[in-house]
Amino acid sequence: MEEFSVRTTRKFQVIDITAKVQEIVKRGATPEGICCVFAPHATAAVTINENADPNIGEDLQEALAKLIPEGIWRHDRIDDNAAAHIKAAIVGPSETVPVKERKLMLGTWQSLMLVEFDGPRERKVFVQIR
Repeated sequence: MEEFSVRTTRKFQVIDITAKVQEIVKRGATPEGICCVFAPHATAAVTINENADPNIGEDLQEALAKLIPEGIWRHDRIDDNAAAHIKAAIVGPSETVPVKERKLMLGTWQSLMLVEFDGPRERKVFVQIR
């Protein structure tokens, strides 16, 4: 297993982490199998989405904001980030991608994305290939 960090710069952000994950897969000991990408955070997530248009990330954040508004949840009384927790739970902390010949088998328009819901922060990402 390897890990790397991502520094987010905005409260809501979607960052393409495919190149970093592919670098780990390429030098890994397992040429074929599955790659698990996991963010150990309660207010960030990992997803697969389109890589050609950066507006997709903005659209995802806006759609989730419409579904899960800020400032109306019980947890907001503690640290005012309940919406971030709910969004992260819906999107999920991980994705699994097949690996063949040391290459992520993503579709033409797919990338692995770290989704920030409560930034800016330093986020960890774990990558394990089996």
